[in-house]
Amino acid sequence: MRAWFWTLLLAVVAVAVAVVLRAHPGNVLLLVWPYRVELSLTLAVLLLIALFVAIYVGLRLLAWLLAIPERMRAWRGRRAQARDHELLERGWIGLLEGRYSHAEKDLAKLLDQTKGRNRRVLAALSAARAAQGLGEFVRRDVMLDRAREAADSEPGLIEAVATVTADLLLEQGQPARALEVLAPLQDGGARHLNTMRLLLRAERALGHHEQVFTLARALSRRGAMARDEALRVIGVSGAARLRAAADGDTWRPIWKDLKAEERLLPDIALAGAAAFEAAGEADEAARILEAAIAHGFDARLLAAYSRCDASQVPRRLERAEKWLQQRPTDPDVLCALGVLCLTGQLWGQGERYLRRAVERRPDARTHALLGSLYDRLDRQNDAVRHWRLATAAGIALPVLAADEALPAADTHADPSRVDPESGFLSDAAEAPAPASVYVHEALPVEAPAADYVLDPDARGHAHPAPVEPAPSSPSPVARPAEAPVDVEDYFDSAPIPVAGLDEEEPEPPASTPSRRDNGPGDAPAKSGGHGKS
Repeated sequence: MRAWFWTLLLAVVAVAVAVVLRAHPGNVLLLVWPYRVELSLTLAVLLLIALFVAIYVGLRLLAWLLAIPERMRAWRGRRAQARDHELLERGWIGLLEGRYSHAEKDLAKLLDQTKGRNRRVLAALSAARAAQGLGEFVRRDVMLDRAREAADSEPGLIEAVATVTADLLLEQGQPARALEVLAPLQDGGARHLNTMRLLLRAERALGHHEQVFTLARALSRRGAMARDEALRVIGVSGAARLRAAADGDTWRPIWKDLKAEERLLPDIALAGAAAFEAAGEADEAARILEAAIAHGFDARLLAAYSRCDASQVPRRLERAEKWLQQRPTDPDVLCALGVLCLTGQLWGQGERYLRRAVERRPDARTHALLGSLYDRLDRQNDAVRHWRLATAAGIALPVLAADEALPAADTHADPSRVDPESGFLSDAAEAPAPASVYVHEALPVEAPAADYVLDPDARGHAHPAPVEPAPSSPSPVARPAEAPVDVEDYFDSAPIPVAGLDEEEPEPPASTPSRRDNGPGDAPAKSGGHGKS
């Protein structure tokens, strides 16, 4: 547009000059001793214009020639800047892609060759982040130190180095060091949103609830934090402040400092209600819980509301029944009503509420409450059943396979040699031959098969195993009959024969006519091959 304007202006001037010269003809006389030059006015004007153009072009050419060194320096600077930008872009692309090794190399090369202070700081901080991704914390600290040196006394660069350093330290899990790095910014009045977020992360990791509460409030007020996240952080930190001051009476100023919407948060409502309960103000505690429950149903609030003295039961029971009308199938409300009825000794009503709750959610707490109720009513069978169900719901119980047979008990140490089918045996020769048996996989191959019975009734309907004739031995000495023994009690408490199955005892001399008890090495007793000499 500018070029068109000047072209049009020059054309108008040229036309005006031509018209003036045509209307006023004349001569121009130049006296340059000893010469006398006479020219027409038109030619004189054209010569002046030509002289002006020549002088202008000459001066511009001279200026261009004199500016060659400066242009060369600028060209070299642009070329170096282009190389720096290329390295920076390549390093940042590698950093974003997770190729930390390549990114660190490019950024370190940029840090060594660039002359710009801003690019040096940016390259050092980016290389430090790449080293953090590789787990090279020593190299990361070296890069951070170089970034501080390059930043010198520039406030913006100093703050950038501090925030990046704190972020890396927080990722490493060192909130104390991160807080030390951010302390100068906080003392200097820097309240940038990123700095406040980093401070919040560090304070939360260190458990400084006062600072966390203040920072979360400030970030929520400025819209720099999601509302749900801010309310959650405010609730946790506010409840921690109340619990920390619950020993004395210092919690009241903290409670008064809370906003109305903050008092409705579940964590703060629970802590405030507990503080008022400890101070003997049960009515105020009930009002706090009622307001929080009306704002949003929460199982923890209902459980805390149901825990009260017997004097509070009528009022709380009436309010809880109104909640039940709004949520007739909510197991938490039903369970809270059951607890209130148990506290007020309203056994029948409490049983109805708890049975309705356990029908909708059979959890361990509801079963345990029913067990306690039936225990107070002397209904021991129902109490034991619900306590058993509470245990099964609370912990993972193993499921026993129904088709697996337990191994037989070790009867070697039994002095009366009780047989589960034939009664008492006075001698090993009177024991019947064993039925078909199942050998457990964990037993040695040479272990006798009669140690483990697959079916308690196997001896009655299984074919007997072939019995090898026992070697001749003297008749054992008869023993007198003993008092009967409960077979089931004995087998319930007998140990399983695992150890000592591979051991064999030396047989006594054939001339010894005495009878010995069955031991782990008594092969005839295990195999069932009983015989008389």
